[in-house]
Amino acid sequence: MGTDVLLQLAILILTLALFFAMHKFPKQALTKLRSRGRASAQAHRHFFQGAQLLARARSARNRTTAIGLAKDAAAQADRALSLDPKDAAAHILKALALDLMGHKLAALRSLDTALSPPAVKSLSEREIGDAMFKRAELHVAVNRRRRVDSAVADLLEAVRLSPDHVKAYCLLGQCYEMKGMQEEARTAFETAIKLEPGSIPAREALNRLGLAS
Repeated sequence: MGTDVLLQLAILILTLALFFAMHKFPKQALTKLRSRGRASAQAHRHFFQGAQLLARARSARNRTTAIGLAKDAAAQADRALSLDPKDAAAHILKALALDLMGHKLAALRSLDTALSPPAVKSLSEREIGDAMFKRAELHVAVNRRRRVDSAVADLLEAVRLSPDHVKAYCLLGQCYEMKGMQEEARTAFETAIKLEPGSIPAREALNRLGLAS
């Protein structure tokens, strides 16, 4: 009889222990999720504030004002990244702000981070294509000859991911021109015109190559 009582007591103690454990664990998990949620929401606020500042910087007529706003946008991007370092969008925002400030190599580094694991996983294919186009643009701006192959690689991937990316085709055509690949350049410019018949850069390029129809 004493053994039965001890067994029932042990079962009761185990049941109570499991009961309290089941109530304690979700509470701890919820606390972590709430904390993560607050950090994520705060990171998004910094990102959107930065995006608004960048838009104002781009539309500013005064160069000094534009640079000041771009600096503020980069600062907001840094605040977002301090809360969520894997957010590719914040790295891209920082890159765009740095580019506007004239810091093209630093902008390239930010884009490299955005397009590398694990950050790149947070981007859609279209967003990856847009980021690759921007990186190619920076490669060409920093050093046309030395970086043209890197730019072409990015642009080929950009148009694969975003087949209707007119600007990417135009820049790809320019890169092929730099490499002396006129037939490939013509194909790229003609594709841009098919996608956007009113594309002035593509038509001017074909005229320049003596290939306009």
